[in-house]
Amino acid sequence: MAEIVSKQLKIGMEIHVELATRSKMFSRSGGAAFPDHYDAEPNTLCDPVVIALPGALPVLNMAAIEMSMQVGMALGCRIADFTKWDRKNYFYPDLPKGYQISQYDQPLCLEGSIEIPAHEGGTRRIGITRAHLEEDTGKTGHELPGGHPYEGSLVDYNRAGTPLLEIVTEPDFDCAEDCVTFGRELRNICRFLGVTEGIMQKGHMRFEPNVNLELTLDDGRTVATPIVEIKNLNSFRAVLNAIQHESIRQVDAWLEDGREMGPGMKVTRGWDDQKNVTVLQREKEDAHDYRYFPDPDLIPVVIDEEWKSRIQKTLPELPMSRRMRYQEDLGLAAKDAAALTDERDLCYFFEDCAKRAADVVPDMGAAEAAVQTAKWLLNAGVRMARERDVEVQDLGITPEQLSGVIKLRSENAVGSTAADQLFELLCDSDDSAEHLAEAKGLLQVSDSGQLDEWIDAAIEAQPQAAEDFAGGKDAAMGRIMGHVMKSSGGQADANMVRQRLIERLRG
Repeated sequence: MAEIVSKQLKIGMEIHVELATRSKMFSRSGGAAFPDHYDAEPNTLCDPVVIALPGALPVLNMAAIEMSMQVGMALGCRIADFTKWDRKNYFYPDLPKGYQISQYDQPLCLEGSIEIPAHEGGTRRIGITRAHLEEDTGKTGHELPGGHPYEGSLVDYNRAGTPLLEIVTEPDFDCAEDCVTFGRELRNICRFLGVTEGIMQKGHMRFEPNVNLELTLDDGRTVATPIVEIKNLNSFRAVLNAIQHESIRQVDAWLEDGREMGPGMKVTRGWDDQKNVTVLQREKEDAHDYRYFPDPDLIPVVIDEEWKSRIQKTLPELPMSRRMRYQEDLGLAAKDAAALTDERDLCYFFEDCAKRAADVVPDMGAAEAAVQTAKWLLNAGVRMARERDVEVQDLGITPEQLSGVIKLRSENAVGSTAADQLFELLCDSDDSAEHLAEAKGLLQVSDSGQLDEWIDAAIEAQPQAAEDFAGGKDAAMGRIMGHVMKSSGGQADANMVRQRLIERLRG
């Protein structure tokens, strides 16, 4: 048998995004991805349409259509002028009707692309084949409340009928890391658009990589392994590990059975998080197996240019554009720009804080205000957030308070250590930065008379250090400075103390 000289991963992604509409795709029952419904008891977000009672008829959810158009536009897609609804027929316990209302040959969004940071540097263009709107299915479980095992299947129809946008990419990925980057970028785009909260544990986003390998053999041939679709991954770690596992497993499988890509060869596999392996589920159906046909109960959707233009105007500035602006216009480091745009709420909080700082700090432009704000949020803020197990924007400090800290620090009214202490105190206080700094004795003393008293006492207490420093030993200043800061309770202006010691001891 020929030996493998090299292998090349080819990956396309299918991503299912639950839209956070108040009601479901085709009924007035509550949408499972809407925040008010997160804690709904099982099978309470149901109505005759959801559970397919005889005579119940679907009605379109306009908000879901417009949210899907927003996502399509953000991904550079062409929005269809005409789109219709189809029935995708299959039988499963979590599908009460025996079919899923979806879009087959005329989807809502087509032919887009997005640039993502590439694992090997630079950027990578990922083609978007289509994004079509459908309804989600219910959820089948095999545990009783409290995690107790159950031999049968338990079905919760709360999720059934929730608007689901399925985004399908071209097979433009060649490594698992870029798939994760794309997933994070897409989640962030959707969160900035406000179409979903993207909480992975709640199933708001589910990833299905389609993976195979092109194998170059030592006899000059190139063969492709059968495509494997890995179903329902709900964490970025699972996406990474599952693809990396398949890249090894498919080589072993080809060496064993020699199967190559062809009609009827596609299979689906699940991911076992405990064993870190994929598990065979079923041979993959082709489109004809689903017996698609137009849904007779729903009218097509015709989208004119005026409607498209109105939706286009609702798009906010998206994460990648913000990252570039933060770096090019504000001078932030790439790492800081990425950290600030990785979470929508932190990004908005940062911009509020930076704008406030630029407004209240004299002679500080927008760029410097942004740099100083980023420094505080990504250093002291992140450190405290980890300690308190909250998000940075939820620490309690307000944009007005943080701008006050930046102002006091820029005026040298507080030292660096005192400023850190002040930041922490403000997270638990409604007071202004200036008032709290004064009340807690954190303001620096720059009165020359008072400084001279502390310096005189320090020189008298540390005569050898004073002699060493006067003789050119710079390290000796530390002992004198320590005495001054201790005597002053940390209130002495450290810069002024250093300058006055140089003048006093070195002429």
